[in-house]
Amino acid sequence: MVELGDKAREEFFSEAQEIIEQLSRSLLSLDAAERGGKSDPSLINEAFRAVHTLKGLAGLFGASRMGQLSHELEDILDDLRLGRLALSARVLDLLFAAVETYGQVLSAEREQSLESLPGLDELLERVRGVRQAPAATSHPIAEYELDPGVLAVLTEYEEHRLRSSVEHGLGLFRLRVEFDLATIDKALEDIKQRGKAHGEIITYLPTGEASRPDTIELDLLMASTDTLTTLRASLADDHVTIDEVPRRRIATSVTIPPEEARSEEGLARARSEAVRSEISQEPVEPGGGALDASLRSVTQTVRVDIRKLDHLMNIVGELAIVRGAVARTAERLRAEGQRQLASELARLHRTFDRRLSEMQEGILEVRMVPLGQVFDRLARVVRQISREVGKEIRLVITGAETEIDKLIVEELSDPLMHMIRNAIDHGIEGTLQRESVGKPAAGTIALNAYQKGNHVMIEIEDDGAGVDDVALVRRAVEGGKLDPAEVGDLSRDEILGLMFLPGVSTREEAGDLSGRGVGMDVVKTNISKLGGVIDVQSEMGIGTKMTITLPITLAIVSALVIRVGVQVFAIPLSSVSEAIAFEEAHVRVVDTREVMTLRGRTLPLCRLRQLFQLPDERQGRGFVVVTEVGSRRLGLVVDHLVGQQDIVIKALGESLARVRGIAGATEMEDQKVALVLDTAALMEEVLVGLEARELSERREDRRWAR
Repeated sequence: MVELGDKAREEFFSEAQEIIEQLSRSLLSLDAAERGGKSDPSLINEAFRAVHTLKGLAGLFGASRMGQLSHELEDILDDLRLGRLALSARVLDLLFAAVETYGQVLSAEREQSLESLPGLDELLERVRGVRQAPAATSHPIAEYELDPGVLAVLTEYEEHRLRSSVEHGLGLFRLRVEFDLATIDKALEDIKQRGKAHGEIITYLPTGEASRPDTIELDLLMASTDTLTTLRASLADDHVTIDEVPRRRIATSVTIPPEEARSEEGLARARSEAVRSEISQEPVEPGGGALDASLRSVTQTVRVDIRKLDHLMNIVGELAIVRGAVARTAERLRAEGQRQLASELARLHRTFDRRLSEMQEGILEVRMVPLGQVFDRLARVVRQISREVGKEIRLVITGAETEIDKLIVEELSDPLMHMIRNAIDHGIEGTLQRESVGKPAAGTIALNAYQKGNHVMIEIEDDGAGVDDVALVRRAVEGGKLDPAEVGDLSRDEILGLMFLPGVSTREEAGDLSGRGVGMDVVKTNISKLGGVIDVQSEMGIGTKMTITLPITLAIVSALVIRVGVQVFAIPLSSVSEAIAFEEAHVRVVDTREVMTLRGRTLPLCRLRQLFQLPDERQGRGFVVVTEVGSRRLGLVVDHLVGQQDIVIKALGESLARVRGIAGATEMEDQKVALVLDTAALMEEVLVGLEARELSERREDRRWAR
């Protein structure tokens, strides 16, 4: 790869990644269309354009391996769109494999690795093996009385589409349309969209005639299975006339322009220039307005490194501290009797506060990306794995437009992929087994996302066999993770929680995909690092549903500031449902666990003073902060509620990074440092820890009983 500045390198990687993701989406749509028995040439064109752009980008930045792969793929896609190669499952598999290989190549370029990529060499061999020599083709279009001017501007692809339409028995029609010059783009796109319901508009060309100087007349060539009467009833109006292209009585030869004169780019440019000439009626001179206009970018977007947004967010956090200082200064001036100056400062504070909130919301909005980015990758995984294991899997995606912080999206990819693999390998039964119990042959995995308050919920649900409780408990006992004497005391939720222990799996033998028990514990750990939790529901013979609850962003968050003794903590408001006065008399002990009843529901309690071993300096009765993440609830007993504040969470040093229950630190408005509580990890630590102690105590009781 050529030597580039840091900014140019990031631009290259960002643009290449976007194009690869677009290629993936086009292939997924193409695969779905083929499975549904529908052929959509536009999707092959989209894939071709994506690969063609990648080739140009690779050449510009000297990424030779990416350029080599793009060149070979471009040939295959060109054969597909020109009808020289049939679209088959083998070809689609090859194209999907290419998307994965693009990712490997891009990673190697980013790391500036010069090592060979075996996967690339293997794929290139497969690509060359699929290529077929172009077959000699006849020209059935010679049977039609087509305007030679239209034939002369046909690109190679358009000629292929025209020939294919004729070979499949479609009729040819000429649509003569007249548009106002001011609205030609919109009007032309509108007639194309309306025509899609009846067939395919293959090409268009200005006629050189128009009824008025401010209009333009075009001839559109359309292929359709509908009759002329049907087309006229649907598409014709005062500005659109439709005639059928007649067949020749005696077929004669048609002069097709030489291959070198029919390059797609050249002819498309020629036709575009013809339209421009019709519209402008003026020569385009160097340095003129038309040239100046053509140099303007049509995009209104820019790429921003996420690290720059993090830096801006830190600045916003610092400004929040300044905002608090201004408010305190205004209060002090008021207390000293300088009311006019205090009022002025308070007014400035309100304006500052409003603008700062707008800035914060703007930065957060820029960081948000749709979950569809990771869902598209999972769709490729499902297609690939289902073919490897010989299972028919239908993936249903909803809520792909749900937005979440860019950094969270990137960290979600691996956990979600593990869960999808487990659903296919462990959950979905084989075709014969499904049919024997009356299920459809194709298994279904539903991937759903939605926003709930300040959290994003992601659900992965399959209609497979469900979790085998007996097998799960047996493997936990065999692996030394569970005492046989404790089995009878486990609740359903506790049994399902065993799947997150290292080395525990319901699979009797490890397979190529999963079953080694090294996935779900990592999934849980990674989700916990993002401040999220996983809840599992499963029913034998019906299926399994896993729900991930995540915060929308990890950048700047609103927090409830609390105090325990002299220690100040911040709790993200996204996990706080309410705060109530603490009454010691309402506390009771159930199975060694302190709980209280809140509106008819049992609420487990955690005294932060005891958890963090802080000195007992309590004054007053204190408060209970009710936290809720997913389906879990925990009441945190604290001394004082200080108030609400927007905070920027800063990472702790390596020595404190692994402390459970602490997400980081933040600087408060009084310039003191407060620890930020990780409520999801606290729930895990407290609730699971209590359950473990209860099991241990029950085991000890049995030992004494014996």
